[in-house]
Amino acid sequence: MGIPDRLAERMSMAEQHEYLRSRLSRRGVLRGGAVAAGALAATGVLTDTARAATPAVPRTAPKVDGALVAPTGRHLAFGADPRTEMTVSWQVPVAVARPFLRVGTHPWNLSHRIPAEVRSLHTPAGVGASPDVTQYFLHARLSRLQPGTTYYYGVGHDGFDPAAPHLAGTLGTFTTAPSSRRPFTFTAFGDQGVSYHALGNDSLILAQNPAFHLHAGDICYADSSGQGKPTDTFDTRLWDQFLAQTETVAKQVPWMVSYGNHDMEAWYSPNGYGGEEARFQLPGNGPDPANLPGVYSFVYGGTAVISLDANDVSWEIPANLGLSKGAQTAWLEKQLKAFRARRDIDFIVVFFHHCAFSTTNQHASEGGVRDAWVPLFEKYQVDLVVNGHNHVYERTDAIAKNAVGKALPIGGTVRTDTDGVVYVTAGGAGKSLYSFPVTDSYEGNEKPLDAVQTYAWDKSGNKIPETVEWSRVRFTGYSFIRVDVDPGSHGRAPSLAVRALAENGTEIDRFTLTRRR
Repeated sequence: MGIPDRLAERMSMAEQHEYLRSRLSRRGVLRGGAVAAGALAATGVLTDTARAATPAVPRTAPKVDGALVAPTGRHLAFGADPRTEMTVSWQVPVAVARPFLRVGTHPWNLSHRIPAEVRSLHTPAGVGASPDVTQYFLHARLSRLQPGTTYYYGVGHDGFDPAAPHLAGTLGTFTTAPSSRRPFTFTAFGDQGVSYHALGNDSLILAQNPAFHLHAGDICYADSSGQGKPTDTFDTRLWDQFLAQTETVAKQVPWMVSYGNHDMEAWYSPNGYGGEEARFQLPGNGPDPANLPGVYSFVYGGTAVISLDANDVSWEIPANLGLSKGAQTAWLEKQLKAFRARRDIDFIVVFFHHCAFSTTNQHASEGGVRDAWVPLFEKYQVDLVVNGHNHVYERTDAIAKNAVGKALPIGGTVRTDTDGVVYVTAGGAGKSLYSFPVTDSYEGNEKPLDAVQTYAWDKSGNKIPETVEWSRVRFTGYSFIRVDVDPGSHGRAPSLAVRALAENGTEIDRFTLTRRR
């Protein structure tokens, strides 16, 4: 039921969405089905264009005793201010009555009961490999929390109250950001999907006790094509598996996502993000939350974090190219300028999916990112850029003007206010691995090369060969990064100590970024 390849190649994400909606409606796939997209429109999940294209067919959900329905897939996300705002999200397998969140500073005092928002997502039979299925995602947004405070919470509905003694084991915790600079740790990777390797990385990440985790796109892989077009293998049920897999970490560590090419699902909305908007509640403080929900920023301690949507500038995969009409890049510069001017911010970390600098055989470097954003990273002295897209670990030297600003050997240190920007590809979260055109080189197995023959994508979607000297560390394996943030004191400069860890816990890279305060 997908779009013919020759036609799909010429269609934007919005055009694909319109094509699918009209074609499936004409064929009667929706007739008599459970179109929860109408419910999505009612809750503001879909854009105006999607509302106009989405027929609302009423359906009476079967009534199930709430005591028999256990919430699953809990995941946290900061609001715009991590000191005072948090969203708790979860999933239930069937519709439930009056879902809610209980929260308090002690597990025996969960008197605060907050109603939850329900976002139902319907995928009819005929959309890829999915049967006719409706998923139910719930969100409870908290504000006016106390900074640096640990809260206990439980999620429930009629018939399932987490405050009941026999359900005490379902409680979770979260901790808000401190009100001042303090040392903390965060972790990051991209391209996870559902696999044993993904589970292994999650277990190791939890052991790092991070304050938050960054997921640099390609979250679940329900759409396996990655081209921003529907395929016969699309299966929305993979999201259920992903959220269940991730819950061990995400129920207590804010899981902050950006969107990659495999996260564009044309059926749900013109921008491809309607499904993600049902499943995640992100800070929503970007330039256009309705159109670019994965673009936002937050400040934790003395570190500013910016999430970008590289689908908007991708020359390799242009399904959403130009989606923001330049608004995202203009917003990025405004944010970078404001953050760099603040005396209470030491570091700026930017994460998104497509790689600015990578040498793999599969995707290599995204010319659109280099053209739109790399000059801004250098102008405003971004300290660390984290990408996914390429399913490996790769780390550059400090880069300035597309060349080595200063070599950064394993165990080395660079000053990001003078030496350039360091780029990390951390795409080994769990999906099948990619390959390099040259040998691996990592801690304990260093095989440095003077140059690597690789390529970058141009505006026409062509691979342009290039010879680069900035590929310092390459590891073909499952991994993630741990970043220890030290705000510095008593004359010491602030620092980011970055370590890359393989799924078995072995350290494969380490380096330090510092700057003058």
